[in-house]
Amino acid sequence: MYGKRGVGAYAARRASVAVLGAALLVAGCSGSGDDEDPGDGAGAGITQQPKEADPFWVNPDGSAAQQLATYEKGGKDPEAEQIRKIAEQPVAEWITPENPEEQARGFTEAADKAGRTALLVVYNIPHRDCGQYSQGGAADGNAYRAFVGNVAKGIGDRPATVILEPDAVLHLVDNCTPEQYHEERYDLLKGAIAKFTSLENTKVYLDAGNAGWGEPDAIFEPLKRAGIDQADGFSVNVSNFYSTEDSIAYGKQLSAKVGGKHFVIDTSRNGNGPYTEGDPNERWCNPPGRALGETPTTKTADPLVDAYLWVKRPGESDGECKGGPKAGQWWADYALKLARASD
Repeated sequence: MYGKRGVGAYAARRASVAVLGAALLVAGCSGSGDDEDPGDGAGAGITQQPKEADPFWVNPDGSAAQQLATYEKGGKDPEAEQIRKIAEQPVAEWITPENPEEQARGFTEAADKAGRTALLVVYNIPHRDCGQYSQGGAADGNAYRAFVGNVAKGIGDRPATVILEPDAVLHLVDNCTPEQYHEERYDLLKGAIAKFTSLENTKVYLDAGNAGWGEPDAIFEPLKRAGIDQADGFSVNVSNFYSTEDSIAYGKQLSAKVGGKHFVIDTSRNGNGPYTEGDPNERWCNPPGRALGETPTTKTADPLVDAYLWVKRPGESDGECKGGPKAGQWWADYALKLARASD
């Protein structure tokens, strides 16, 4: 039943050194931490939508931008044209446990310098992902509180939007997370929301699963217990494939139960909707035939939807399934397929 959970498996295992290198790079302190050096071409020619349509920051040295530079250097123009579809869109930066303050500061400083808003994901709750591909998280509650505090310190008064703990509430509802951890998790989520909303220019959206969950009435009370009333809203479809139309319908059902809260939708890979073949327990993991969804924007189809976002980073693996690398590692072939399918 894993495919009904929100994030599936994200890339918490992505190389933390590379992430930190990127954070330092955007802060102007270091070179790339990636093994493949695309040279001076990384970020060259990257443009993005007008700020009024999409206020979020595009990292000019993200994985897609580096792949674009590599293709251009190698004369692979058709491939470069496809990867550009990803490289020119803002994608979320998933903060890892190593040096979280430095990461948050690097990304928000770079975004602020560009006159944009940083999009960050906090995904480090203890007992994360129930032992699946992205298992792990903070060692305990105190470690998590320290992590959140460091991220908040790194953000400071610069503009940021935080997607808080994909799957954390849903796993309380579907009995994936053992009962003995429930009260602590509610407390940690409430504390994280309070910490981030106390920042002058930060918005926080608590994750609320996806349209495939099918039981919105079972999650609205847990969302309230987790502090949704203090958050700016909630997120749906993170790292999943449900259509924007279905995600809006699901989000509106939840919103009606939690005080009319607004929400954001991850549209990074939902262009062709969910995969419906093969093992139901692995439909979420690197499914074939998927496509990029709507490009990130705050100009959405419903007033309750604050933004379409690319929270899952298109082209990064869900896990070691269907020929994919470890969760979170860049997979150029899959990225190309997503881009080509969106034509």
